Amino acid sequence: MKNYDYFELHRQSDDLIYQFDRKLNSDGEFGYKRRDQDLWITWKYEFGWIAFDEESQSITGRAWEVMPEAQIDHPPEGIWVSKKGIKSYVYELKYTEPKD
Repeated sequence: MKNYDYFELHRQSDDLIYQFDRKLNSDGEFGYKRRDQDLWITWKYEFGWIAFDEESQSITGRAWEVMPEAQIDHPPEGIWVSKKGIKSYVYELKYTEPKD
């Protein structure tokens, strides 16, 4: 059985890797927190699993190939896209064993 407590986002343009752990957020809901910053991937009913900037109330990343209604209790593996300002990136989300 696959463990969904940890995943990595691999940026396709330069192989940069961001690490995420499943945690309770301040609302008492489970989400995935990036290890090096206070950035979260959380569930929003209308959008599915997304990277969401609470301050600006904007989506900054999402799954590209899996529609929200097909998503389940963890972010889907595969292609994700992000957008922050004028910069956009393509990532691959991969569940794996945590790296310390």
